[in-house]
Amino acid sequence: MLTGRRGRTPERSLPQAPSYDHVLEPRPVPRELSDSSPLRRAWLRAASLRPGCPPVVVSSADGGVGRSTIVASLGAVLAAAMPGPPAAVDATARGWGGLEHRVPRRNDGTVWDLFAALLHAGHLDPAVLDAAMQHGTSGLHTAIGEVRRTATRRPTVLAESVRVVEALRGPYPLVLVDAPVADVAGVWQLFAGACPVLVARAGVDSVQHTMRLLSQLRGVGLDEATARTVVAVTATVPRPARQVRAAVRQLAAGVSAVVSVPFDEHLARPEPVDLARLRKPARHALVALTDAVLAGCPADPDQAAGLLSSPTRTHSAAEDTGSADRRAR
Repeated sequence: MLTGRRGRTPERSLPQAPSYDHVLEPRPVPRELSDSSPLRRAWLRAASLRPGCPPVVVSSADGGVGRSTIVASLGAVLAAAMPGPPAAVDATARGWGGLEHRVPRRNDGTVWDLFAALLHAGHLDPAVLDAAMQHGTSGLHTAIGEVRRTATRRPTVLAESVRVVEALRGPYPLVLVDAPVADVAGVWQLFAGACPVLVARAGVDSVQHTMRLLSQLRGVGLDEATARTVVAVTATVPRPARQVRAAVRQLAAGVSAVVSVPFDEHLARPEPVDLARLRKPARHALVALTDAVLAGCPADPDQAAGLLSSPTRTHSAAEDTGSADRRAR
């Protein structure tokens, strides 16, 4: 037997038992969401996301496809599922539209206020977050885009917005990014370290443009990122053309998942997203989208399942509102 100095046997370091302090009891399922296999999977992963989860970057090949609507809708389901609220950031650099129409306004704060606080203090404290973030109907915390251009305020550019996103990854368990169109190099470069989501309109041209974008991303070495990309195909009319189905099937061959989000009058209007106002097909699709996105995030769902006392619990809308308010505080 080999021994150390003075004949002592060297101590062997025992393997450390994994810590699951980040795993929390899954939240009850809101009454407006029907229990299903995708919902159960999403709820377990949402309750057990590991610290340092990469951001969910939402982009597209075209403009006007509903990126901000998908960010707000996906964020609403995540906020209902996660024990701690997620955050969303408008990084589009637009001076109009975007997430400002998709969440209720509770103050005048914007992403510019968060960036200015970072320049001043180097970090974001709770008081700054409370003053700048908007709170969605199910608890999503959102940094909307700046709409004013004055001597002291302006829309943030992409690099500034990315700095805000990185700062928010500490206080929040998951951050969604409403990113510009992905033909900008700075956007598609974000995909390498993120959970990528692409949004396409339910039309042959838009789906084909998305396939071309994915091909270009593979051409610049982002094969891994494209393989784990989730694509949301959004319908702008009740019945998209039949040719779209064939294009969507072709698109699905090279990505992690494709989820078709049907037309919904509530989502078609520029108003805050409220899960209770969606029709059942749209709710089912958004739960499937949430499940597909969370499948790419590091989590410990088996540990969360062990804490679950009743997998199909529901509670009233009043209880939903109360818990959202408590999480917001």
